Parts: sequence; structure tokens; C-alpha cells
Amino acid sequence: MTVWIAIALTVVGCYAVKLAGLLVPAGALERPLVRRLAALLPVALLAALTAQQTFSTGSALVIDARAAGLAAAGLALLLRAPFLIVVAAAVVVTAGVRALGG
Repeated sequence: MTVWIAIALTVVGCYAVKLAGLLVPAGALERPLVRRLAALLPVALLAALTAQQTFSTGSALVIDARAAGLAAAGLALLLRAPFLIVVAAAVVVTAGVRALGG
């Protein structure tokens, strides 16, 4: 039964956040600082999620094949490779390191 309580609380919380967003006055959203923060927030959240998924397993800090794949993707980005090449480089390097025992 506690799972259903958690689901119900999550539903109520999501609805409250959406309602709070609708209640913000339009003038507050037009400020330059708010616009800059709104543009940078998704990038920061994606970087944090990438770091968390790459360098952790459970509650431990781990450097493994995923870090090599991330480094390969970063190098491909620096070389201005197309997105699919960046993803392919990360996949190939990660798989290669894991196949070599890493």
C-alpha cells in the first residue's frame, strides 16, 4: 500500500509544480536574468545527470569503461563530429574497454 501512497504524493506534487508554473506572472518570465537561467538550466541538469550516471554505481564513485566512452564522446565533440558519430564513438570505446576487461 505504501507504493500507492508514494504514487499519489508524486501525482499531487507534479500537479502542484505545474500549477505553480502557471501562476507565475508573465512579467516575471520576461526578465533577462530569468531568460538566461531558463536557457542554461537544461544544460546544467543534463551535465549533472551525465556525471552521476557515468561515475557512480549505487553510492560508490567508480571510474570504468563508461568514463572512457564519455572521454571519446568529448573528443568527438571537440573535433566537431556529427551527433551520430559522437554517440557511435562513445559506444565503440565503451564496448572495447569492456571487452578488454575494463
